[in-house]
Amino acid sequence: MGGLRLLLVAGWLALAGYTGMVIARHGMDLLPIFLGDIARGGWPGQFNADFLCFLTLSALWTAWRNRFSPAGLALAVVAFFGGAGFLLPYLLYLSVRERGDVAAMLTGRG
Repeated sequence: MGGLRLLLVAGWLALAGYTGMVIARHGMDLLPIFLGDIARGGWPGQFNADFLCFLTLSALWTAWRNRFSPAGLALAVVAFFGGAGFLLPYLLYLSVRERGDVAAMLTGRG
């Protein structure tokens, strides 16, 4: 479990640093670029469409894990728009809360 937690922290730190750099260089105008790449039909758009599927699955899993409660639905919105920036610390939190029980982390049934 220590290795997973280290990976989650390292991944989040790397992502936060990279995101900060991109925002500093290009601003916060992500959606037109993201959706524009999809509309153009090239490989960047294919990657974005694939990533959009992962964002959707992450949001659905987050809502399901929280039994579609109001808090779970709010977390699902954050998961969809936050991506790994949300999911990495959320999984770290769950790993601590569930004392390393991966089944409880993933299903919410501990």
